[in-house]
Amino acid sequence: MALKTLIIYNLTAAKGKAAKDLPHVKELLKQAGIEYELVHTNQVGDAINLAQRAAEQGYGLVVAAGGDGTVNEVVNGLMRAKVDGDIRPALGVLPVGRGNDFAYGVGIPQDIPAAIAVLARQATRRIDIGHFVGGDYPDGRYFANGVGLGFDTVVGFEAAKIPWLQGAASYLVALVKNIFLYNKPPVYEIVMDDVTLRQPFLMASIMNGRRMGGSFYMAPNGNPSDGIFDLCLAGNIPQIAILSVAVKFFSGRQGEHPLVQMTQAKRIHVRAIEGSIPAHGDGETICTAGQELMIELHASALDVVTQSGEPA
Repeated sequence: MALKTLIIYNLTAAKGKAAKDLPHVKELLKQAGIEYELVHTNQVGDAINLAQRAAEQGYGLVVAAGGDGTVNEVVNGLMRAKVDGDIRPALGVLPVGRGNDFAYGVGIPQDIPAAIAVLARQATRRIDIGHFVGGDYPDGRYFANGVGLGFDTVVGFEAAKIPWLQGAASYLVALVKNIFLYNKPPVYEIVMDDVTLRQPFLMASIMNGRRMGGSFYMAPNGNPSDGIFDLCLAGNIPQIAILSVAVKFFSGRQGEHPLVQMTQAKRIHVRAIEGSIPAHGDGETICTAGQELMIELHASALDVVTQSGEPA
């Protein structure tokens, strides 16, 4: 039986390209025989409210049509919903946004016709969802793909300021720029389950998925269904070596560097000892200069419509 479906469409995704693609997307949905209702987001936060309302009204499938920011809002709406027996709608994704890192990490094709074919089959996979408290969110917020602290966060902030480039190209330009701007790592105390590290960190990524920024494999072996976060912790890397280390993230080989640690944990507490914490969750700003974050995993929290098997 086909699930009652709501598509939440972000017309501003991919810097407005999603709006231009909408007629084609509708035609592909029709060809696939998918029955659905469609609503547009008009401002930041709309997708949270729309997804929460859909969950509480008994929809079986809520589709985030946009980029990682749209997925993040839909996930927050689904997780916040008050539902009987904690049975939530499945999450679907139409990756019409820029980076689409979450979709990649759970095995949803980046090609729209292929993603719609997956949506039509309605095969689901159970995944974990992360939650953090701190920064601009003292009451907490959920995330689906990952949280980044430090250098990669600042790179993301700068990439968003480059209107003439998209995806990995904007991140590359911002990365080179920030090598000269963000060259003194803050000192963090990071408690990972029962392990504590206290040292300078150029960056720290807490990943549920595999990739950030469209091309950077923060967790090359990440599996959003395994009940644990994958962490990538880069220590006090000299300024002259930052670019050469950053290039390794394209292939997920950064763990070869002696100052990069790859590890796993279910619960992470980060506190700034010197400096502050710039942080993002799924590409959305958590804080520009926070002091403390608590991050934990909600195992097997949500069904996602995806291809069978593990991510590619």
